[in-house]
Amino acid sequence: MDMFLILLILLLLVGISDILNHFMPFIPVPLIQIVLGLAFAAVPVGAHIPLEPDLFFVLFIAPLLFYDGRNVSREAMWKLRWPILLLALGLVFVTVFVVGYVTHLLIPSIPLAAAFALAAILSPTDVVAVSAISERVKVPRVIMHLLQGEGLLNDASSLVAFKFAVAAAVTGSFSLAEASGSFLLISIGGFFGGSVLAYLIIRFRVLIRRLGMEDVTVHMLIQILTPFFIYLAAEHMQVSGILAVVACGMVHAIERKREQSPNFSYQVVSRSTWTVLTYILNGLVFVLLGQQMPGVLSEIWKNPEFDNGKVISYIIVVTAALLLLRFLWVYGSWWLGWKSKKQRLTKPSVKHTMITTVSGVRGAVTLAGAFSIPYYLVNGEPFPERSLLIFIAAGVILLTLLIASVLLPVLARRESEKTDQSERKAEKNASIFIKEAAIQSVRKQINDENREAAAAVIADYQSILHQLKIEENEMDLPKFKRIETDIRMKALDAETHYIESQIESKRIDREMAFLFLEYIRRMEIAVTNRMKFRLLNIWVTFQKGFIRLLYMLYPNKKKLRKQRKNRYLKMKKIKIEMAEAAIQSIKSGVTEENREISFLVISEYRKFIRNLNMPKNMEASLKFTRQERELQEKAFQAERNAVQSLFERGKISRDTARKLRRQINIREVYWMEEHHLHA
Repeated sequence: MDMFLILLILLLLVGISDILNHFMPFIPVPLIQIVLGLAFAAVPVGAHIPLEPDLFFVLFIAPLLFYDGRNVSREAMWKLRWPILLLALGLVFVTVFVVGYVTHLLIPSIPLAAAFALAAILSPTDVVAVSAISERVKVPRVIMHLLQGEGLLNDASSLVAFKFAVAAAVTGSFSLAEASGSFLLISIGGFFGGSVLAYLIIRFRVLIRRLGMEDVTVHMLIQILTPFFIYLAAEHMQVSGILAVVACGMVHAIERKREQSPNFSYQVVSRSTWTVLTYILNGLVFVLLGQQMPGVLSEIWKNPEFDNGKVISYIIVVTAALLLLRFLWVYGSWWLGWKSKKQRLTKPSVKHTMITTVSGVRGAVTLAGAFSIPYYLVNGEPFPERSLLIFIAAGVILLTLLIASVLLPVLARRESEKTDQSERKAEKNASIFIKEAAIQSVRKQINDENREAAAAVIADYQSILHQLKIEENEMDLPKFKRIETDIRMKALDAETHYIESQIESKRIDREMAFLFLEYIRRMEIAVTNRMKFRLLNIWVTFQKGFIRLLYMLYPNKKKLRKQRKNRYLKMKKIKIEMAEAAIQSIKSGVTEENREISFLVISEYRKFIRNLNMPKNMEASLKFTRQERELQEKAFQAERNAVQSLFERGKISRDTARKLRRQINIREVYWMEEHHLHA
């Protein structure tokens, strides 16, 4: 089958996996993608794509780890540096020896060095798989940071251990001193080399920008090529390419935070491009993983030399050994590195330890590494039990994915509910505080000239504030709807009484009164029957179109235009007075229970009045817009100052502060866009 067509089918399967996950959210996307890849390889028209480990690492692992390095929380990694190192280094080497011996005792036909190689390639956890599973299961933030840090670093340590174990199996010789020295050289060299190369690439981009090359396409191309170049350069220098791209990603993240480039479009394009690219690469990794399964499974499954039941028991025992060792290491390592006065990390609970244990999913790195096991030893003999080693690695990947998919939702549910509730409450209180700070900042700027513009800005903030306070009270939806309906119907009754009084005083004629009463009736239907209101709106739109057609056919348009203008001014005044009557009626019925909902409806009426009073001439309108923009900019700055104040006082976490700042930035962009459209 043509390779281009195969690639299109693989991309289609990635898209289908998300569609299936929408209808089956209880199944993680990675599992769906593995099944789709397996199905594609199994159908008669399918094609087997040989997995080349070197190409797989540079094409998939390098850009994904670069992206993770750019987005991982460096503050969290530094705070959790000792737990991360104990997992990424300590647990890897303990796993190599313990699981290696268990495998050798379980399957004596596998030499000890080959068993160590299997244990080494089973050591790295798959941060991509964990992230995909955590999208539907809320893993506590500390554990997620721990897993991300471990996933970024343990690939390098496990691959180095795997390299020496395979070398020992192939040659029959091993030197611990030489292996230790090489490990330090490869690791430190990879991290340092990746950092230096990343710095040089960033300085090159800054240089061409200073020369006037602000082309987003060129800068984006350099950024996309960076992880591939870094990985290949590091591997060519015989240091860890994986650690090099991780370090490169972190350096780029630091530079991105400091960058003062005015080219906002570059940031948008960069974020969008990497979102699409990582989505495709993540999906292809698991589809290809599934695509390899039939070949791996059939080689052992159809071989009469192996008892299939016994082979499955090997997978179960090795997986159990990996998880048990991980549980004991995580729970016991607190006494080694987590118990630190400087870091003040509390002892992990059994539940947290279980979540961390189950989240240790094996993935693409494990299978790619297993496929890199050589076919022959140095003496020309076949590598002992190579097919069985690959089969066990594939089985452990599937089993750990299944265990995580089943147990993580159960273990993380209560913990996530408590965490979510606490975070939401802190974020909601902070949002209320910063909106009140914005209102206070606008009020301090009020003078005789900008009073109307200030009222407009404050009204918008008060509307948001009332909505936040309603949400803070956690009122259930049926009760909220009932109270809101009662308030709106009371306001419409006040509008009706006002029109009736105007009819009695003969201030308006019956034709105009009919129009107002018809408008009130439509609003009542909108409050009580939304579907009927939509149908009525269609009919009213048709009526307005018919009236416009009659106006176009009317012979004396000048006279009619003057009559319509006078009528409009009179109706506008009546509408304002109607709204004020509704506001007074709502205020008279305010209670503790309906206070915030009442103020929310009142703010809508005030906005309606403000829009009617908006100056129509160009000069006054431009002046109003300029004043509103100046006040809104000061309000946004007041919000940012309030967020910083809350963070410095320890009222909110760094992540909450970052989220609030992002919300302010988004609202500011939308407000500026809307302002430009109306200017």
